[in-house]
Amino acid sequence: MIAPDSRITLSGAPGSPYTRKMLAVLRYRHIPYRLALGLYGAEELPKPKVTLLPTFYFPDADGRLQAVTDSTPIIRRLEGVVSGRSVRPSNPALALLDALLEDYGDEWLTKAMFHYRWHYADDIAKSSAVLPSWRGRLTDDQLKSAGAAFAGRQIPRLRYVGSNEATWSVIEASYTRFLDAMEKHLIEHAFLLGARPGTGDFGMFGQLTQLALFDPTPMALTVLRAPRVLAWTAAVDDLTGLEPTEADWFAMTALPDTLKTILGEVGRVYAPLLIANAKAVQSGAEEVRTEIDGGVWVQQPFAYQAKCLTWLRDEYGALDAESRVQVDSALAGTGCEVLFA
Repeated sequence: MIAPDSRITLSGAPGSPYTRKMLAVLRYRHIPYRLALGLYGAEELPKPKVTLLPTFYFPDADGRLQAVTDSTPIIRRLEGVVSGRSVRPSNPALALLDALLEDYGDEWLTKAMFHYRWHYADDIAKSSAVLPSWRGRLTDDQLKSAGAAFAGRQIPRLRYVGSNEATWSVIEASYTRFLDAMEKHLIEHAFLLGARPGTGDFGMFGQLTQLALFDPTPMALTVLRAPRVLAWTAAVDDLTGLEPTEADWFAMTALPDTLKTILGEVGRVYAPLLIANAKAVQSGAEEVRTEIDGGVWVQQPFAYQAKCLTWLRDEYGALDAESRVQVDSALAGTGCEVLFA
């Protein structure tokens, strides 16, 4: 357990969707924390093996702080040491759906976030002017130089998330469909899996803090097509006042059609990418080339997303027979079935 008078230390920045995701989780779960703004904050903290935001600092067996990244394993780690207000459904079948939705938010919606931010001129200009300012105090000349350098590093990285001339239309069409599906779901439901948030909500929320609340192009689209999504994103930032109960989760036998529509979008775009990417990683191919939503998809293989598929399959494989039947029934016709075939 975490002692009542202790706080988890993490470093991050408001422009990082994963930082925003984890801060919202900590708030909702009433876990005390301290945020070192910027990469390492004002104090000397251990550096992670891979520089990612947010970075958490957990004590090892000897009490020395260790830098830990990757939001999904951190959420599960916190589930093991802090009781109450869980973001993981107790029903293992529903928990599998939750894990899939979180993965879609973390690994597919982030493609839209990165694409819009570093593809359109207005979005590049805003990010270049604002994001470096979260790293410290800068003069006008320093800010201009830092912004240009930041954009110069990020724009070439579009190829890593799969944003290129062949895939732009696929990414943007998918984000529009997601907005429409989520907007319809929120008419009757507070969260993806009922009246309390799961990890899928926080995974999607993190990306939406940028897509709906910061970057000009997707923000304008969100306001136009999905005002409820924009309002939901602002609200999920702080759910400290929500008092969840076990009855707030959907029953696997009564999942709404609006959730099936969202899962259908996952199956339409993200599932085929996970399969194609895993094959490319396994074969050592230099390129992932497949068809998504009727269009050509080309990107570099991404070893981490191959791990994501393995983790999802491991969780599915650990289900009992009844839970597997429930998951199979929930995913039937969504396109997600291929992940567990």
